[in-house]
Amino acid sequence: MKLAPVAALAAALLSVPATAALPVGAKAPDFSTQASLAGKPFDFRLSDALKKGPVVLYFFPAAFTKGCTIEAHDFAEVTADFNKLGATVVGMSADNIDTLNRFSREACRDKFAVASAKPDVVKGFDVAMPQREGLTDRTSYVIAPDGKILYVLTQMNPRGHVTGTMDAVKAWEAAHPKK
Repeated sequence: MKLAPVAALAAALLSVPATAALPVGAKAPDFSTQASLAGKPFDFRLSDALKKGPVVLYFFPAAFTKGCTIEAHDFAEVTADFNKLGATVVGMSADNIDTLNRFSREACRDKFAVASAKPDVVKGFDVAMPQREGLTDRTSYVIAPDGKILYVLTQMNPRGHVTGTMDAVKAWEAAHPKK
């Protein structure tokens, strides 16, 4: 094993802020919900997505708000890069599926799925926005295929979520090369 990938993984794991919703190393709660990709609804289950590789699960407060649209555009720009690393990107908000159908087309540019974060999912990932009932914090997770959380970033500024999650996925992939 090369030292550089291990050091990169350690750096990614240590970059988690103290206010993280669920800590690095915790087991991500499994859930199923409605999701939308390219305006088409489908059933999403986290454990099924994890069978394909790491999952970038990012929570955002509300579709079509300025920061959430910026973040969706940023993730759309690099979704193919995440996919090349074997990772799946899924955006999560408490919006209803009709709103997410539109958001997946317009803001996510048909590149990745967005899913409805029901109250049990919001509670399980501890991402309820304290200031606004019914909304989620802006929190990004990278979850390994074994369900363990590798990376967490909670901050309202949408900038940094894509680069942080990409760095964590790259570090995980370097430590787990395909045979």
